[in-house]
Amino acid sequence: MDITRRDLFKLAGVAAVGAAVGQFNAQTVEAAAKTVKLKAAPVVGSKNVTGTKYAGTAAKVYFTDKIDAAHLIKLYNLINGEIFGKVGIKLHTGEPHGPNILPREMVQAFQAQVPNSNIIETNTLYGGARYETPGHRETLTTNGWGFCTVDIMDEFGGVDLPVNGGFHLQTVNMGKTLVDYDSIVVLTHFKGHAMGGFGGSLKNIAIGMASGHVGKVQVHGYKRSEMPPPGPYWFDGVNMPLKDEFMERMADSGKATCDHFGKRIVFINVMRRMSVDCDCAGTSAAEPTMKDIGICASTDILAVDQACCDFVYTVADSADLRERIESRHGLRQLSAMAELKMGNPQYELIQVG
Repeated sequence: MDITRRDLFKLAGVAAVGAAVGQFNAQTVEAAAKTVKLKAAPVVGSKNVTGTKYAGTAAKVYFTDKIDAAHLIKLYNLINGEIFGKVGIKLHTGEPHGPNILPREMVQAFQAQVPNSNIIETNTLYGGARYETPGHRETLTTNGWGFCTVDIMDEFGGVDLPVNGGFHLQTVNMGKTLVDYDSIVVLTHFKGHAMGGFGGSLKNIAIGMASGHVGKVQVHGYKRSEMPPPGPYWFDGVNMPLKDEFMERMADSGKATCDHFGKRIVFINVMRRMSVDCDCAGTSAAEPTMKDIGICASTDILAVDQACCDFVYTVADSADLRERIESRHGLRQLSAMAELKMGNPQYELIQVG
């Protein structure tokens, strides 16, 4: 890609100086970056990339610009200290023939290095190939996910998890077998999203773990009595809330899962083929207009999504994704997570070669 290693470190200043989450824009990112002077050599170990003191602690976000199985595994090994027992790898396995989903070979090599693990998924709220379990399993085969068990967690119903101190929800119905896992690895394709603006680790657990026909209705705040086939009312703002309230509902749902697993959940965002559309769009997803960036990994869900947004707002070719984020009020995801104390908006970026 056409950004230097120095450019990669500059962007972390937006979060590390403690700026209000969700309030920054491309201009503030650029201004903050100009204050940072770093050596071009890669940094090994934690470093305050801004050179500026800030109050309190900072989360650690590990980063590599190399997108392959070896570096994915390397980053995971830096954050997996609390992962044990039966492990669910939460992955968006995609619509049939989806062009942007994470490479199967990379995921297969990664999954083989996580003992006692399998992929976990749930059915969809929208009509289509993954609305019911039989069609969903056919799609898994079509997309090449046959190398390990894939647990469609809501195949036999759901389980309610409490939302402590949420904005809108008191409970969220998750896939029934979620509670059978000791630990979770959230492996996310970071990209745009039609309603959320961007889809990072929060979206992957908030929507992706909610049961298809109950929990996803709760998270979306869906008001119609029947299930929604694709149609113009899907995003009309009347039958379901959009923008800020939707982001808050996602934060509520994500908090339920994070609270349940505590330290036994980690987050990896892969910034490749970043279309403005989610992998839910399948073959109709817009072609990406920006270059791949790399992989971020953290034990902190807010820090990892914050770091990826900071990358997007730093690179020059991200105008389309930035427009998608801003038009949907997507940065409210970050400020909502901060208000629910789900993580730390201040982070130190740790370069991994």
